[in-house]
Amino acid sequence: MRTLLSSLLFLSLLVSLGFPQTPQEIIKKSENQIKGRTSYGIVEMNIITPDFKRTLKMEGWWVGNEKALIEIKYPKKEEGNKTLKIGNELWLYLRNTESLTKIPPSMMLQSWNGSDFTYDDLVRESNLERDYDMRIISSDETINSELCWKIELVPKPQAPVVWGKIFYWVRKSDYLPAKIEYYDEKGKLIRYMEFYNVKEIRGRKLPTRWVMYNNIEKGRRTEFTLIDIVFDIKIDEKIFSFRELEKRR
Repeated sequence: MRTLLSSLLFLSLLVSLGFPQTPQEIIKKSENQIKGRTSYGIVEMNIITPDFKRTLKMEGWWVGNEKALIEIKYPKKEEGNKTLKIGNELWLYLRNTESLTKIPPSMMLQSWNGSDFTYDDLVRESNLERDYDMRIISSDETINSELCWKIELVPKPQAPVVWGKIFYWVRKSDYLPAKIEYYDEKGKLIRYMEFYNVKEIRGRKLPTRWVMYNNIEKGRRTEFTLIDIVFDIKIDEKIFSFRELEKRR
Protein backbone atom coordinates (compact mmCIF):
# COMPACT_ATOMS: atom_id res chain seq x y z
CA MET A 1 0.00 0.00 0.00
CA ARG A 2 2.85 2.37 0.90
CA THR A 3 4.49 1.67 -2.47
CA LEU A 4 1.23 2.37 -4.28
CA LEU A 5 0.73 5.66 -2.45
CA SER A 6 4.30 6.69 -3.18
CA SER A 7 3.80 5.95 -6.87
CA LEU A 8 0.59 7.96 -6.98
CA LEU A 9 2.26 10.90 -5.26
CA PHE A 10 5.14 10.74 -7.70
CA LEU A 11 2.78 10.71 -10.68
CA SER A 12 0.85 13.64 -9.22
CA LEU A 13 4.10 15.56 -8.85
CA LEU A 14 5.00 14.92 -12.49
CA VAL A 15 1.60 16.16 -13.63
CA SER A 16 1.82 19.26 -11.45
CA LEU A 17 5.22 20.06 -12.94
CA GLY A 18 3.75 19.83 -16.43
CA PHE A 19 5.49 16.68 -17.69
CA PRO A 20 5.64 14.19 -19.19
CA GLN A 21 3.11 15.17 -21.85
CA THR A 22 2.64 13.85 -25.33
CA PRO A 23 2.57 16.26 -28.28
CA GLN A 24 -1.00 15.15 -28.95
CA GLU A 25 -2.01 16.20 -25.42
CA ILE A 26 -0.30 19.57 -25.78
CA ILE A 27 -1.94 20.41 -29.10
CA LYS A 28 -5.33 19.19 -27.90
CA LYS A 29 -5.08 21.48 -24.87
CA SER A 30 -4.04 24.32 -27.14
CA GLU A 31 -7.01 23.80 -29.46
CA ASN A 32 -9.38 23.51 -26.50
CA GLN A 33 -8.18 26.90 -25.25
CA ILE A 34 -9.53 28.65 -28.34
CA LYS A 35 -12.59 26.51 -29.01
CA GLY A 36 -15.73 25.47 -27.21
CA ARG A 37 -18.55 22.98 -27.63
CA THR A 38 -20.38 25.82 -29.35
CA SER A 39 -19.46 29.42 -30.00
CA TYR A 40 -20.60 32.65 -31.60
CA GLY A 41 -18.16 35.37 -32.59
CA ILE A 42 -17.70 38.68 -34.38
CA VAL A 43 -14.44 39.18 -36.26
CA GLU A 44 -12.77 41.65 -38.58
CA MET A 45 -10.56 40.34 -41.37
CA ASN A 46 -8.00 42.57 -43.09
CA ILE A 47 -6.31 41.37 -46.27
CA ILE A 48 -3.12 43.39 -46.72
CA THR A 49 -0.87 43.49 -49.79
CA PRO A 50 1.77 45.98 -50.99
CA ASP A 51 -0.92 47.48 -53.26
CA PHE A 52 -4.15 47.51 -51.26
CA LYS A 53 -5.97 46.71 -48.03
CA ARG A 54 -9.39 45.06 -47.95
CA THR A 55 -11.54 44.82 -44.82
CA LEU A 56 -14.39 42.41 -44.10
CA LYS A 57 -16.49 42.16 -40.96
CA MET A 58 -18.13 38.84 -40.22
CA GLU A 59 -20.06 36.91 -37.64
CA GLY A 60 -19.91 33.17 -37.18
CA TRP A 61 -21.60 30.29 -35.42
CA TRP A 62 -19.82 27.01 -34.60
CA VAL A 63 -20.99 23.68 -33.19
CA GLY A 64 -18.00 21.58 -32.21
CA ASN A 65 -15.73 20.85 -35.14
CA GLU A 66 -18.50 19.64 -37.41
CA LYS A 67 -20.66 22.64 -38.25
CA ALA A 68 -19.99 26.29 -38.96
CA LEU A 69 -21.73 29.24 -40.58
CA ILE A 70 -19.83 32.44 -41.39
CA GLU A 71 -21.70 35.48 -42.72
CA ILE A 72 -20.17 38.67 -44.12
CA LYS A 73 -21.68 41.86 -42.66
CA TYR A 74 -19.36 44.41 -44.31
CA PRO A 75 -18.70 45.75 -46.94
CA LYS A 76 -22.22 46.42 -48.15
CA LYS A 77 -21.68 44.86 -51.57
CA GLU A 78 -20.77 41.53 -49.94
CA GLU A 79 -23.21 41.65 -47.04
CA GLY A 80 -25.15 38.42 -46.69
CA ASN A 81 -22.60 36.19 -48.41
CA LYS A 82 -22.15 33.03 -46.35
CA THR A 83 -19.90 30.03 -45.97
CA LEU A 84 -21.51 26.86 -44.60
CA LYS A 85 -19.50 23.93 -43.30
CA ILE A 86 -21.04 20.54 -42.48
CA GLY A 87 -18.48 17.87 -41.72
CA ASN A 88 -15.84 17.95 -44.45
CA GLU A 89 -18.05 19.71 -46.99
CA LEU A 90 -18.35 23.41 -47.78
CA TRP A 91 -20.93 25.55 -49.57
CA LEU A 92 -20.87 29.20 -50.60
CA TYR A 93 -24.01 31.31 -50.74
CA LEU A 94 -23.91 34.61 -52.69
CA ARG A 95 -26.78 36.90 -51.79
CA ASN A 96 -26.72 39.11 -54.90
CA THR A 97 -27.23 36.16 -57.23
CA GLU A 98 -29.00 33.96 -54.66
CA SER A 99 -26.71 31.13 -55.74
CA LEU A 100 -25.46 28.19 -53.68
CA THR A 101 -22.24 26.45 -54.73
CA LYS A 102 -20.63 23.38 -53.25
CA ILE A 103 -16.84 23.64 -53.14
CA PRO A 104 -15.37 20.66 -55.04
CA PRO A 105 -12.08 18.99 -54.01
CA SER A 106 -10.32 20.69 -56.94
CA MET A 107 -11.02 24.12 -55.39
CA MET A 108 -10.03 23.36 -51.80
CA LEU A 109 -6.65 25.09 -52.11
CA GLN A 110 -8.14 28.28 -53.51
CA SER A 111 -8.31 31.43 -51.43
CA TRP A 112 -11.25 31.89 -49.08
CA ASN A 113 -12.76 35.36 -49.64
CA GLY A 114 -9.50 36.57 -51.19
CA SER A 115 -7.53 35.94 -47.99
CA ASP A 116 -4.40 33.90 -47.23
CA PHE A 117 -6.64 31.17 -45.82
CA THR A 118 -7.97 28.42 -48.07
CA TYR A 119 -11.19 26.42 -48.15
CA ASP A 120 -9.10 23.46 -47.02
CA ASP A 121 -8.24 25.34 -43.82
CA LEU A 122 -11.91 25.50 -42.91
CA VAL A 123 -12.41 21.78 -43.50
CA ARG A 124 -9.19 20.37 -42.05
CA GLU A 125 -8.77 22.65 -39.05
CA SER A 126 -9.89 20.04 -36.52
CA ASN A 127 -8.15 16.93 -37.87
CA LEU A 128 -4.53 17.41 -36.80
CA GLU A 129 -4.40 14.45 -34.42
CA ARG A 130 -6.13 12.18 -36.94
CA ASP A 131 -4.04 13.17 -39.95
CA TYR A 132 -0.55 13.80 -38.53
CA ASP A 133 2.13 12.03 -36.54
CA MET A 134 3.56 14.39 -33.93
CA ARG A 135 6.75 14.77 -31.92
CA ILE A 136 8.16 17.42 -29.60
CA ILE A 137 11.43 18.68 -31.05
CA SER A 138 12.06 21.47 -28.52
CA SER A 139 10.75 22.48 -25.10
CA ASP A 140 12.52 25.81 -24.73
CA GLU A 141 11.92 27.94 -27.82
CA THR A 142 10.80 31.54 -27.40
CA ILE A 143 8.10 33.16 -29.55
CA ASN A 144 7.17 36.78 -28.81
CA SER A 145 8.86 36.54 -25.37
CA GLU A 146 6.90 33.38 -24.45
CA LEU A 147 8.60 30.04 -23.72
CA CYS A 148 7.08 27.40 -26.00
CA TRP A 149 7.03 23.77 -27.02
CA LYS A 150 7.86 23.28 -30.69
CA ILE A 151 5.99 20.33 -32.17
CA GLU A 152 6.59 18.77 -35.58
CA LEU A 153 3.62 17.35 -37.48
CA VAL A 154 4.22 14.96 -40.38
CA PRO A 155 1.32 13.53 -42.43
CA LYS A 156 0.33 9.95 -41.72
CA PRO A 157 0.41 7.56 -44.70
CA GLN A 158 -2.62 8.13 -46.96
CA ALA A 159 -3.80 11.15 -44.93
CA PRO A 160 -5.84 13.53 -47.15
CA VAL A 161 -3.73 16.62 -46.40
CA VAL A 162 -1.94 19.23 -48.50
CA TRP A 163 0.98 20.09 -46.23
CA GLY A 164 4.23 18.16 -46.23
CA LYS A 165 5.05 19.29 -42.71
CA ILE A 166 3.75 21.64 -40.01
CA PHE A 167 5.58 23.17 -37.05
CA TYR A 168 3.33 24.20 -34.16
CA TRP A 169 4.52 26.31 -31.19
CA VAL A 170 2.46 26.21 -27.97
CA ARG A 171 3.00 28.59 -25.06
CA LYS A 172 4.02 26.72 -21.91
CA SER A 173 2.44 29.28 -19.59
CA ASP A 174 -1.15 28.85 -20.77
CA TYR A 175 -1.22 26.39 -23.72
CA LEU A 176 -2.26 29.08 -26.17
CA PRO A 177 -0.95 28.73 -29.74
CA ALA A 178 1.97 31.03 -30.50
CA LYS A 179 2.96 30.23 -34.08
CA ILE A 180 2.26 27.71 -36.86
CA GLU A 181 4.41 27.14 -39.96
CA TYR A 182 3.17 25.35 -43.08
CA TYR A 183 5.58 23.61 -45.50
CA ASP A 184 4.93 21.97 -48.85
CA GLU A 185 6.04 18.45 -49.76
CA LYS A 186 9.43 19.76 -50.90
CA GLY A 187 10.11 21.37 -47.53
CA LYS A 188 9.48 24.95 -48.65
CA LEU A 189 7.86 27.33 -46.15
CA ILE A 190 4.64 28.55 -47.79
CA ARG A 191 3.06 30.56 -44.98
CA TYR A 192 3.05 30.99 -41.23
CA MET A 193 0.60 32.27 -38.63
CA GLU A 194 1.37 34.13 -35.42
CA PHE A 195 -0.97 34.93 -32.53
CA TYR A 196 -0.90 38.28 -30.70
CA ASN A 197 -2.70 40.49 -28.16
CA VAL A 198 -3.73 37.89 -25.58
CA LYS A 199 -6.71 39.18 -23.60
CA GLU A 200 -9.49 37.82 -21.44
CA ILE A 201 -12.86 37.79 -23.20
CA ARG A 202 -15.90 36.70 -21.20
CA GLY A 203 -13.71 34.81 -18.75
CA ARG A 204 -11.54 33.03 -21.33
CA LYS A 205 -7.96 33.95 -22.20
CA LEU A 206 -7.49 34.22 -25.96
CA PRO A 207 -5.19 35.67 -28.61
CA THR A 208 -7.33 38.39 -30.19
CA ARG A 209 -5.21 39.03 -33.29
CA TRP A 210 -4.23 36.19 -35.64
CA VAL A 211 -1.97 36.99 -38.58
CA MET A 212 -1.32 34.65 -41.52
CA TYR A 213 1.82 35.71 -43.39
CA ASN A 214 2.27 34.71 -47.02
CA ASN A 215 5.88 33.58 -47.49
CA ILE A 216 5.56 33.37 -51.29
CA GLU A 217 4.05 36.79 -52.00
CA LYS A 218 6.19 39.04 -49.81
CA GLY A 219 4.33 41.85 -48.08
CA ARG A 220 1.02 40.00 -48.19
CA ARG A 221 -0.79 38.89 -45.03
CA THR A 222 -4.26 38.34 -43.60
CA GLU A 223 -5.16 39.59 -40.12
CA PHE A 224 -8.06 38.33 -38.02
CA THR A 225 -9.11 40.56 -35.12
CA LEU A 226 -11.48 39.00 -32.62
CA ILE A 227 -14.05 41.63 -31.63
CA ASP A 228 -16.19 39.45 -29.36
CA ILE A 229 -16.86 35.78 -28.77
CA VAL A 230 -18.99 33.70 -26.44
CA PHE A 231 -18.55 29.98 -25.83
CA ASP A 232 -20.80 27.07 -24.90
CA ILE A 233 -24.07 28.75 -25.79
CA LYS A 234 -27.26 27.25 -27.15
CA ILE A 235 -27.36 27.45 -30.96
CA ASP A 236 -30.37 26.48 -33.02
CA GLU A 237 -28.77 23.98 -35.41
CA LYS A 238 -31.37 24.64 -38.09
CA ILE A 239 -29.24 27.64 -39.14
CA PHE A 240 -26.81 25.08 -40.64
CA SER A 241 -29.20 24.28 -43.47
CA PHE A 242 -29.61 25.35 -47.08
CA ARG A 243 -33.07 26.79 -46.42
CA GLU A 244 -31.76 29.07 -43.69
CA LEU A 245 -28.93 30.42 -45.85
CA GLU A 246 -31.35 32.70 -47.70
CA LYS A 247 -32.57 34.40 -44.54
CA ARG A 248 -31.10 37.68 -43.30
CA ARG A 249 -29.95 37.73 -39.67
